[in-house]
Amino acid sequence: MAVNSFKEDEWQSDVKKSVTIKRLLTYLLSYKKQVLIVFLIMAYCVAVSIINPLFIQSAVDDYITKKDFVGLGKLIGIALSVNIVWILLVKLRMHIMAKVTNNAIKTIREELFNHLQKLDFKFFDSRPTGKILSRVISDVNALKSVLEKLVLTLIPDAIMLIAIVTVMLIKDFRLALAAMAGLPLLIVSLVTLENLCHKNWKAVRKKSSNVSAFVHEEIAGIRIVKSYNAEGETLETFDGLLDEHKESFLKAVRINDLYNPFIEIGWALSSFTMYYVGIKVIGIHNLSIGILLAFGSYISLFWQPIANLGDFYNQLISNVAAAERVFEVMDTPPEIKDADGVTEMPDIKGEVTFEDVSFSYEDGVPVLKDVSFDIKPGEMIALVGPTGAGKTTVVNLISRFYDAESGRVLIDGHDVKNVTIESLRHQMGIMTQDNFLFSGTIRDNIRYGKLDATDEEIEAAAKSVNAHDFIMKLEKGYDTELAERGSGLSVGQRQLIAFARTILSDPKILILDEATSSIDTKSELMVQAGIAAILKNRTSFVIAHRLSTIRRADRIFVVDDGRIVEEGTHEELLARKGIYYSLSTAQAV
Repeated sequence: MAVNSFKEDEWQSDVKKSVTIKRLLTYLLSYKKQVLIVFLIMAYCVAVSIINPLFIQSAVDDYITKKDFVGLGKLIGIALSVNIVWILLVKLRMHIMAKVTNNAIKTIREELFNHLQKLDFKFFDSRPTGKILSRVISDVNALKSVLEKLVLTLIPDAIMLIAIVTVMLIKDFRLALAAMAGLPLLIVSLVTLENLCHKNWKAVRKKSSNVSAFVHEEIAGIRIVKSYNAEGETLETFDGLLDEHKESFLKAVRINDLYNPFIEIGWALSSFTMYYVGIKVIGIHNLSIGILLAFGSYISLFWQPIANLGDFYNQLISNVAAAERVFEVMDTPPEIKDADGVTEMPDIKGEVTFEDVSFSYEDGVPVLKDVSFDIKPGEMIALVGPTGAGKTTVVNLISRFYDAESGRVLIDGHDVKNVTIESLRHQMGIMTQDNFLFSGTIRDNIRYGKLDATDEEIEAAAKSVNAHDFIMKLEKGYDTELAERGSGLSVGQRQLIAFARTILSDPKILILDEATSSIDTKSELMVQAGIAAILKNRTSFVIAHRLSTIRRADRIFVVDDGRIVEEGTHEELLARKGIYYSLSTAQAV
């Protein structure tokens, strides 16, 4: 497997970072009271930070030089009191914000997951599952740091800088300007490195997504990997992806690391300039020792937030890339959705009509070409033909997993585009070759077909497809816990449970897409009676290769190259000695 298979990420974004940050902050609006408390705490903390250098100035100029140690003791007591309160409030602030941001992240993840469920098959057809998981898990996790530090770092440090500059200008504008001498150097470095950092952290996120996609795919196909002794090649590919991720990460970090030297140089330049101006330009005799010490503290208070903001900005560049990736998915509109003014689908009788329906998955590559037919309620229709002929596409359009490009799909005279998707699919049952079983009990998996079903209804559904007997032979019967995808059961047993789930939903239109192809002959004989029972008085579409499954169909449609080229009963089509006859004699049906 080539590494290049995982090199490109499907989503790209040109959204401004400021827009992304504002959107992130909207998730804090539901917690206005808690955020207001945090802001009040931060206001107190900023005030204490600004007052502390004044305590130093007052201690030197007003008490130590005058040898007023009683007053100095009182001043120290006041300073200790306000700083102890400051420490306690900082702890409270962190606790509140941790709770708020975790709740906000939960909301974002819920919205993302809910939106993913609304997206149509076309979205998932072209995107590896691992990359989607990367958005839901790692990218959303990265947002927690952004939300916390936007409130706990960006806002208080920005306020701190404004307050400190104001105080320094009031105390002595000459020393204040000197204390900011290194600021232009920092601004130049930020402007120079910002776009480069953002670009490289986006690349890191993409490489991380590639690794997640590869791991997910390889674990899902581990039996194939082992069957073909492909562990070595798989490891080589994985190592290549890890190397790409490592190199992109190191490159991003190297660029990020350029910020700190500029901050350190700017800090040192400002300190030197301030003391030079104070001692040489203004003159030591024109300044008190206290004010020089206070300005020395203010320089630290001025540059420390800048250093914090530099670190935060580095993280912001990285994590905003994650936010962009999350919002790109959330902003992807579903192509299959309810239009304005749609109505509920009434109880389905089962008439299905195609009127000159054409469809293609890719532009210029038609899968169905002007297909027309009319199915009466209760008819069993078999669809046969070579692989890729368009059989599954027909039933996908009936279920409205995709929309026809031209023509109409009607059920009981209702265009499927004019009724709600939920009311349509609620009355349909779909069985495929690989019916998914969830982790949980057998009972829960069957109940998925009807969430309010009683235990008696669940057992009745299982009995109707002859699944009850093998279930009861398991140690815990219906309460047997299934592993992921039902591993531990045979393919036939998994399929029988899926049959029971579908029967429980009591569908008006039933679709069996290669539903018995994974069941051995003995299991198929067991389930035939159950299938016959659920097909009775229901409109059904059966896609199958086994002659035994489709022989009793009311009509058989032979699909080839996107068109229905033959139609009739099993006997009628054999008599014509056309495509169906050839498929039958070749044992392809």
